[in-house]
Amino acid sequence: MNLEPGKTVPAVPVPLDAELRIAYDAYLAEEPDPAPMSLEKLSVIRTEIDAEVAALEDLGHGGRFTVFQPSVPGLDGAPEIPLLVCTPSGAPASRPALYFIHGGGFYCGDHRTELDQILETAERLGATLISVGYRLAPEHPYPAQINDAYAGLLWVADHADELGIDSERIVVTGFSAGGTLSAALALTVRDKGGPHLLGQLLIAPLLDDRNDSASALQMDDVELFDRSRNRFAWSSLLGDIQGGPDVPQYAAPARATDLADLPPTFLDVGSAECLRDEILAYADRIWQAGGEAELHVWPGGIHGFDQKAPEARISKAAVAARHNWLEHLFATH
Repeated sequence: MNLEPGKTVPAVPVPLDAELRIAYDAYLAEEPDPAPMSLEKLSVIRTEIDAEVAALEDLGHGGRFTVFQPSVPGLDGAPEIPLLVCTPSGAPASRPALYFIHGGGFYCGDHRTELDQILETAERLGATLISVGYRLAPEHPYPAQINDAYAGLLWVADHADELGIDSERIVVTGFSAGGTLSAALALTVRDKGGPHLLGQLLIAPLLDDRNDSASALQMDDVELFDRSRNRFAWSSLLGDIQGGPDVPQYAAPARATDLADLPPTFLDVGSAECLRDEILAYADRIWQAGGEAELHVWPGGIHGFDQKAPEARISKAAVAARHNWLEHLFATH
């Protein structure tokens, strides 16, 4: 929720889950640069991410997946877009697809890294994973990112038969900025046309560029992805229009005035992260519009807790909840 005039922010932040606190302190010890995000720091982060990109044959995980990487046309003459297509060995014909959009604050990340968790989900469900690369901010501001994600989805739907997927059973999903783009993509498909989306799985998405909710202020400087880093992400994407009256809904989905007719939605967030209240508000507005949404607020969770501490009880519960939602969605639609 956004603060009402005259209201004050709770002075005490939400405590972190005990297991996460241990993992987070260890993470900080290994990553001792808590300096605010900056363009200088960005170049270092991108270099580190580039070094983590696995060879295409390694992404097959010893034959568990068939992997190929097509480049597909961009929207309206934009540069080609790389897709990574991973199909579990022995997956059924005409299977569902997870259309995955990577995170990284709009300014970093790669569609070929940090895929272990989503690959396990695809294998569990017998679904093809399609991970989309998109142009990064601030060199490529909005709408480059959503245009690339949209163009990739249109290509996937048009080539569903040769990919072996059912174009009526595509779920769009992403974490953090990838969750933002997933929500924006659902709005885009609803308003501008495109394939039917069976669902949207939004993991700790950035939804509101105004960055002024009670939780954004309450949890400022509590963890690495705090209000200042959130501001850097949105300013990278939007430049001078961030926080102003002219931000479109396809950039910041919380700006949408109408959340009706969206696909079934799963949202999750930690109670101890700055994005908490905007995600709660988005779920509430979907319900108010007569939509279907499942919301999880994980007590003491921080941004990306399931990746920072995958063995923690809370992390295993969060991943299981996502699996349960997807299994129910695929079984009933």
